[in-house]
Amino acid sequence: MKAADVRAMSPDQLNDKLAELKKEQFNLRFQAASGQLEKTDRVRIVRRDIARIKTIARQKAAENKG
Repeated sequence: MKAADVRAMSPDQLNDKLAELKKEQFNLRFQAASGQLEKTDRVRIVRRDIARIKTIARQKAAENKG
């Protein structure tokens, strides 16, 4: 997911995507713990996407405040 794609999303869409990614991260952690994880790089990608969404959401909130 690119930052430009995230910036184009509305706050509601950002929250929905964040919830979706957190759920995926949870499932990936369980797969890793049980030895069933095949795409190990997906853990890192999901973690970075979560951080990207949180950062942009925070920036948008700051723009609306001030």
